[in-house]
Amino acid sequence: MHYEGPIYRPPSEADSLLIQATVGCPHNKCTFCMVYKDGVPFKIRATEAIKADLAEAREIYGDRVQTIFFPAGNTIAMPSKALAEICRYSYTLFPRLKRVTVYGSAQYIKQKGLDNLRLLARAGLRRIHVGLESGDDEILTRICKGSSREGQISAGQMLRQAGIENSAYVMLGIGGRERSREHAAATATAINAIQPDFLRLRTFVPKINTPLLAEVLDGRFQMLSPHEVIQETMALLADITVATEVRSDHYTNYVNVEGRLPEDKEAMLRVLDAALHRPESDFRLFFIGRQ
Repeated sequence: MHYEGPIYRPPSEADSLLIQATVGCPHNKCTFCMVYKDGVPFKIRATEAIKADLAEAREIYGDRVQTIFFPAGNTIAMPSKALAEICRYSYTLFPRLKRVTVYGSAQYIKQKGLDNLRLLARAGLRRIHVGLESGDDEILTRICKGSSREGQISAGQMLRQAGIENSAYVMLGIGGRERSREHAAATATAINAIQPDFLRLRTFVPKINTPLLAEVLDGRFQMLSPHEVIQETMALLADITVATEVRSDHYTNYVNVEGRLPEDKEAMLRVLDAALHRPESDFRLFFIGRQ
């Protein structure tokens, strides 16, 4: 099997077969992200090369494969017919396959349109991991996300209509102290409009060689303290009114809160409130991410 450039996958895809379908990220402008900045330019691998890697994986793993994740950073940008072809081929090779997933940003999901998303759903694309980050337009502009609040909502609603699961990622603290309230409030209302199947929480950690790290180091971006991140999380969860599965499966988070909204909301808020009564020295120290 062949791999080029950085290969990342969500924690929830830890047991998935990783077959590279694209290289790099077609957007590659987010100010918080270091992953593809020094990597090769975005490109789409030839369909036959991807299928050859899948066939090789079949020889190695037999019928043990139950989930497949196609890296790299925005594989949803792949032409729909080609992505559908490798999805269908995967199910012919692996009889126990339950799920095929990719990363996908809102702007590329919207470019697909509903008809192509439905084509992909029929081909077996079950879930897209979407970096929402924030529902606040000011923050989305500052971090160069490449999509507006309305664009994020529209893309999320398209996924629901197409029948593809949306695993939405929110970055706690990405608005800094200046926009923490706006971040929590606007993100909650965006989540209410999108109704993602999963809400995955991440806490902002500045990464080496990124514009946002430079802002942190020269004082233009004021990071939240552990207690402030926890308060922001409580405000976010308190305002979410739709059904979704909350996961905080990431090393950046100060507190692990998981459950089903709305029924587990009070239990999660109690966990967070208890954490506010611990001294901040109990939590992990500030660090600069290197991966």
